[in-house]
Amino acid sequence: MFEIEFDDPWWLLAVFVFDVTVRIAAIIIVPRNRRPTAAMAWLLAIYFIPLVGVFLFLLIGTPRLPRVRRRRQRAINEYIQKATVGLDFGTLRPDAPEWFTSLVTLNRTLGAMPLSGDNDAHLIADYQASLDAMADGIRRAKNYVHVEFYILQSDASTDNFFRALEEIAARGVTVRVLLDHWANRGKPYYRATLDRLDAMGAQWHLMLPVQPLRGKYQRPDLRNHRKLLVVDGEVAFMGSQNVTDSTYNLPKNIRRGLHWVDLMVRLEGPVVNSVDAVFLSDWYSETDEILGGEVEEFDLTRATGDLDCQIVPSGPGFEFENNLRLFLGLLYAAQRRIVLVSPYFVPDEAMLLAITTACHRGVDVELFVSEEGDQAMVYHAQRSYYEVLLRAGVRIWMYRKPYILHTKAFTIDEEVAVIGSSNMDMRSFGLNMEISMMVRGEEFVREMREVEDKYRSLSRELTLDEWTKQPLRSTVLDNLARLTSALQ
Repeated sequence: MFEIEFDDPWWLLAVFVFDVTVRIAAIIIVPRNRRPTAAMAWLLAIYFIPLVGVFLFLLIGTPRLPRVRRRRQRAINEYIQKATVGLDFGTLRPDAPEWFTSLVTLNRTLGAMPLSGDNDAHLIADYQASLDAMADGIRRAKNYVHVEFYILQSDASTDNFFRALEEIAARGVTVRVLLDHWANRGKPYYRATLDRLDAMGAQWHLMLPVQPLRGKYQRPDLRNHRKLLVVDGEVAFMGSQNVTDSTYNLPKNIRRGLHWVDLMVRLEGPVVNSVDAVFLSDWYSETDEILGGEVEEFDLTRATGDLDCQIVPSGPGFEFENNLRLFLGLLYAAQRRIVLVSPYFVPDEAMLLAITTACHRGVDVELFVSEEGDQAMVYHAQRSYYEVLLRAGVRIWMYRKPYILHTKAFTIDEEVAVIGSSNMDMRSFGLNMEISMMVRGEEFVREMREVEDKYRSLSRELTLDEWTKQPLRSTVLDNLARLTSALQ
């Protein structure tokens, strides 16, 4: 019987040839259209742990949606561009600075909705009040309600929200629901939530399902991270909050006493139709169904407000990182003040350079993060940037535990703000489908400033002196996490 002797020269030669082939192939394949830092991280993984590195690269090394989904997204972008040409999107505020106009053009070119005027936008900073406000909006529906959330759970905190859906469904109002598959599967109340949607007669679908046995598969760590609600094309809600209890109903969070702090915005005016267009595009991506009839995508409504708003969707279905480019444009445009709020802050080189450059230009920069983290790898990767930020002059405010500051917001000077679902980390820039809204209007920024002031009163400031006394073990963990964050 033939047996392989592992000390035979031919076997050693085969292993050597295979190893060299993998390394050469990695140099050719990995860096293509990838950030240098991400490419280097993947190459190091493949070179030092070849079997694990190659397996992970084959599993999650392509930060793109499947070709058919990217084709749908391009078709949606082209349709929206054509359908909105020449439409009246309200009266815009006068005297917009040139940089703002150029950012609007940038967003539009990358696949965003048109800038619209005559909008109302009001913040809701209380967690339960936001859920109840959305329930109140749902109860006023006459034709349809569109629900799209990263996490959607029927629990004690969200019962009013779900009862509102049940009430309007019983009246014959169409209820359409999208929820991310991977973020909800296996979580508390997942099956009960789907059963409740079925019982009320809602039309629901999982977003980005990883179900290979059903022919549905893409990179398993891609997420649809958007949070939005649209009622009859007249009222919309969007922001950072999921539809779940503030503990996310996870035993580990409950044991640690963790609660999430979020920020939502209630919208009226033409911008509502832009939010709805994002839902319609995601519905089409998941179902192949183009909604019509009771849904008039661009049947614009007027509001009594005076805010200019532009919705900016982003994610792996787009050719470029729409949210990152918007953030960079705003960072370089700021002249006096920048306030960043992000629970997961892991910037790429361009964003880190823009922030530190703003400090060197004399701009006051503040960053709000959480004192305690809920995701160890991201928490430590984020900490690895604190020293360079502090040395540049950034004031870092740490929202006191046991609360997780989950708000995603950004203000510059006194006229422009951004709010939405996008964190300021590499995952939100490259892997998550996100929705952001850029707003021009002093009254909205004043509301944002009130929220920032509240956050500041509940935070403590991290100083450079405190940071330099960090133990060595923390520095090692932070640096290791920073390296893994580049694996995209």
